[in-house]
Amino acid sequence: MSNDLKPFLARLATGDKLTEADAQAAFDVIMSGEATPAQIGALLMAMRVRGETVPEITGAVKAMRARMTAIEAPDGAIDVCGTGGDGAGTLNVSSAATFVVAACGVPVAKHGNRALSSRTGGADVLTALGVNVDAPMDRLASILGSAGCVFLFAPRHHPSMRHAAGPRVELATRTIFNLLGPLANPARVRRQLTGVFAPEWTRPMAETLQALGHEAAWVVHGMGLDELTVAGENHVSALANGVVHDFTITPEDAGLPRAPIAAIKGGDAAHNAAALIAMLEGTPSAYRDTVLLNAAAALIVAGKAINLRDGVAQAAGAIASGAALNALETLRRASAP
Repeated sequence: MSNDLKPFLARLATGDKLTEADAQAAFDVIMSGEATPAQIGALLMAMRVRGETVPEITGAVKAMRARMTAIEAPDGAIDVCGTGGDGAGTLNVSSAATFVVAACGVPVAKHGNRALSSRTGGADVLTALGVNVDAPMDRLASILGSAGCVFLFAPRHHPSMRHAAGPRVELATRTIFNLLGPLANPARVRRQLTGVFAPEWTRPMAETLQALGHEAAWVVHGMGLDELTVAGENHVSALANGVVHDFTITPEDAGLPRAPIAAIKGGDAAHNAAALIAMLEGTPSAYRDTVLLNAAAALIVAGKAINLRDGVAQAAGAIASGAALNALETLRRASAP
């Protein structure tokens, strides 16, 4: 095993912070399989206890991106995803918003995984809906082109992450890896709506996307959720024109009624899939309103909507016309074995 992590560990033990280049080098050691489990655990916890910095997150993402299996995506493609880890067990919002946004003409390269801290992750609900999340890698770009959306199953695109899997399970607490997934989209999208599990992470994540050269992003947190909520106030750090600015939004800003988070409580994959179909069929609900709010934000990031109300109107139209449901059905057919 390599000793290359030892200098970084010695510095972190004193409370020192790593530069972007140092962090990239350290995480390259981890992702190459050259670090011991003890070294990985020590590095992750030293950064967690002190608090990860934007240069450290940026360097780690660059190491992760360098080793990922990427796909081609059209200009203007967007990702709609969250960090997970909010523990709320809600219905699948970003997966549902994917079909609505795609139906509005924005290509969506949806990065996601199976359930880790929730009951039903994106891969779980899409599988229940008949989408093949294990479609051959060489078909993913064409699926995105024909269906307007595609699911990029994280473990398939980031095999080097397996080297940190053991220490992460044994630590059983949040680490920097919880932040990295949404920042390493395999389609190399430059526009993102990204949810985070705690409000203090909206700005650092937006600043990381800024450092990575992204064109536009909203990093959001809604009352304990890693997505926008109609339950009350939402924190947003938005990247636009090279500048990050912070603000809050409410459902009223989008012309939507409030509803408690309990109104979008989820269940197993079959339960969540049925709710998603009902929503795409136009059934009024707090779930539909939550999806509309998140889709509206994504349309702003994509440059297709001028404000939340405009985005909600476009998203509602995509559902009412059947275009959003058709996007799901098209993806199901395009991804079939």
